[in-house]
Amino acid sequence: MLPLRWSHIHGGSGLVRSLRPSGSVASRIPLYLCEENRNDTRQERFLHVHSCGRIIFDNRKTFLKENLWPCSRMSRTIATTPAKQLFWERDPKGGYGSKEKRNHKELIREGLKELRVELSKWKGEVIEKFEDDPIIVRPECLIGDMDKVWILKDEEHLKNWIATSDKDHGEGYSSCSLTLSPTGHGLFSGQISTQVPKDGRVKKAGYCNMKSIRPRMSFKREIYLDWSLYNHLELRVRGDGRTYLLNISTAGYFDLHWNDMYSYPLYTRGGPHWQVTKIPFSKFFLSSKGRLQDKQCPIPLQRVVSLGISAGDRVNAPFRLEIDYIGVYSDPDHTEEFAYEMYKVPKYIVGN
Repeated sequence: MLPLRWSHIHGGSGLVRSLRPSGSVASRIPLYLCEENRNDTRQERFLHVHSCGRIIFDNRKTFLKENLWPCSRMSRTIATTPAKQLFWERDPKGGYGSKEKRNHKELIREGLKELRVELSKWKGEVIEKFEDDPIIVRPECLIGDMDKVWILKDEEHLKNWIATSDKDHGEGYSSCSLTLSPTGHGLFSGQISTQVPKDGRVKKAGYCNMKSIRPRMSFKREIYLDWSLYNHLELRVRGDGRTYLLNISTAGYFDLHWNDMYSYPLYTRGGPHWQVTKIPFSKFFLSSKGRLQDKQCPIPLQRVVSLGISAGDRVNAPFRLEIDYIGVYSDPDHTEEFAYEMYKVPKYIVGN
């Protein structure tokens, strides 16, 4: 039996009368318990009607104690399918994150060490807030401007990136690394292997990826990158002739948008020369969990979480991509908002 849920109810169970699915606890509540108590001045709170085995109707106080539970004590949730994992995801990383358990004393000790650093960051943010307003200053010099978001020239800049492969998760034998090249630039290199582990679970293998860490303010507050004033992504790279995939993540708050990603191929040419590539944001297409979506939409540039570069062209050979910088560019002559035409077919038509 599924529990009912509502929020910000005045006076305890004032709106229980309006929540009456068949077979639920609410359908068996006496009317005198459903009436709202106008004299109840308790604070607003989140309450649940819990479908428990024993229902006591002795008085209003006993009923609230036995059947209305705070959110923190609820162990069951509303689900539309028998297998709740098909509807709601618990982990944003899909189980690929680290499961290491650490001692609480170690966490407290490390937190105290970082407190001084976080306070200095917070102080700089307050000073920057009062000194200038980027919303007012930037548009004056924006036309034809290019801002370098990531410059890969030393070890400190490489700490803002994470390089992973299928081998790290036990799903293949590819390997990769992100280091400094002899010329002092970021070098994304490794070996692609399409060999599939013989575990009966993995069907395809052969990918490597480098991804930027989500930006944070002081005290580990997550923020978004705002690229709404720009219309191009610009990279200065030196490749090996292979094709890579650029991935712009726009993960939202709800689990439905955790895996939203906009992608576009990056074509490189071999040789000793550098190339500057400018890709309009209107060309990026939407995908989720590696699947291209039927309904496409432009990138929400004000909510960019991270940028990634993937190597997975299924060629069993080493790869090498040297990166100087990655930035955003504003082209006043580019007026295209979305490159892909979307249309709706009438209802009850196959393929809708």
